[in-house]
Amino acid sequence: MSLIKSISGIRGTIGGAAGEGLTPLDVVKFTSAFATFLKKSKATTNGRLRLAVGRDARLSGAMVDRLVVGTLQGMGIDVLETGLSTTPTTEMTVIDGHCDGGIIITASHNPKHWNALKLLNARGEFISDAEGKEVLRLAESQEIDFADVDSLGQVTVEDDWIDRHIRRVVELPLVDVEAIRKAGFKVAVDAVNSTGGLAIPRLLRVLGVENVVELNCEPTGHFAHNPEPIPQNLTQISDCVRQNGCDLGIVVDPDVDRLALVCETGEMFGEEYTLVSVADYVLQHTPGNTVSNLSSSRALRDVTRNYAGCQYNAAAVGEVNVTTLMRQTNAVIGGEGNGGVIYPELHYGRDALVGVALFLTLLAKSGKKVSELRKIYPEYIISKNRKDLTPDMDVDALLAKVATFYKSDAAVEKVTTIDGVKIDFADGWVHLRKSNTEPIIRIYSEAATEARANELAQQVMAQI
Repeated sequence: MSLIKSISGIRGTIGGAAGEGLTPLDVVKFTSAFATFLKKSKATTNGRLRLAVGRDARLSGAMVDRLVVGTLQGMGIDVLETGLSTTPTTEMTVIDGHCDGGIIITASHNPKHWNALKLLNARGEFISDAEGKEVLRLAESQEIDFADVDSLGQVTVEDDWIDRHIRRVVELPLVDVEAIRKAGFKVAVDAVNSTGGLAIPRLLRVLGVENVVELNCEPTGHFAHNPEPIPQNLTQISDCVRQNGCDLGIVVDPDVDRLALVCETGEMFGEEYTLVSVADYVLQHTPGNTVSNLSSSRALRDVTRNYAGCQYNAAAVGEVNVTTLMRQTNAVIGGEGNGGVIYPELHYGRDALVGVALFLTLLAKSGKKVSELRKIYPEYIISKNRKDLTPDMDVDALLAKVATFYKSDAAVEKVTTIDGVKIDFADGWVHLRKSNTEPIIRIYSEAATEARANELAQQVMAQI
């Protein structure tokens, strides 16, 4: 059993002893700590807070949802209960529902025996590092005070927020519904039997896509395959696209904040290139800055530089770090290389729905097939490795030595130390980050070929 407490939320396996998995006691403990944090940090005109709560379709979701909602009521907090939802939809619910925060019950791409509480601020964004640490401190303290019987929170159930989210997406100026309708696309969707099966086919039909092949779109929580949308888990939709003559395949993870695309050939478009292609379309019409994290493809930087006056910036890994830098640099588009598109015109959160709408508009206006569109972007390959260490080793000191060594290397363009160590070479990069749960260093590298990416990684690993 596992329970991982981090600034972005509480994640764990269902069952086991309290404190070792995500048990009902742990759900109550951390929900009440988050509620206490909000009550301490925000003054309201009527003395009551209002939180949005949504969940994906995983098997433990309803159970955890009842615990979360009941705990919030017990803390004297009103609840806007959305039921089955998506992460970006719940974020939009916080914004448009004028809530003081939110809780998303999802373990994202983790297998079905995991679940988690993801914590949102009043802007519908993940809480900051400092705020997360305070929530964890409160969870271990005795500073939690529940409401008396006359002050219990009230619950309002509204199950139409996915439809409201879709309406907001299609109303965006850069989403061209008529162009998509005229293109007559045939699209396959794999929603891994979670809430993407409620959201994505519905979005496609509103966008004018009449021919939708639904694969694993029943929100049963019985994931049809490993839910992380990476190539080795997507053979079923790859075959589906080819066999049904589809123009495009769309894959989302259980909470619908990651978007992977499949070419009409059945080949992967590449999760890294979801953001790259959408950013290219946005920059064509609204030039500006872009942001992704340090472990994302250099292709976004290259595409950004194709537009005069536009600047690319890299943030530390983590959505909250990306959105913070996007605000600071007034970025018009950003996200993460795992298929996470953040479009500030709608909201500051990874959103597969807005990614689908913008990509389909790009595809319709380009007149190209998906495979042809992919070929216009710079070709890079990312290699992922790890270096095992002894438990007593000082990883921070080791990374500091690596940074010092490469800063004096004439072949190195830049060394970045805001999140581990990233070494930029002329033809690629290597990013080293220590694991928070294991005595290992994760080593990501990228270059134009897999051989060169592996060569760069091995070079740095040898230095370690």
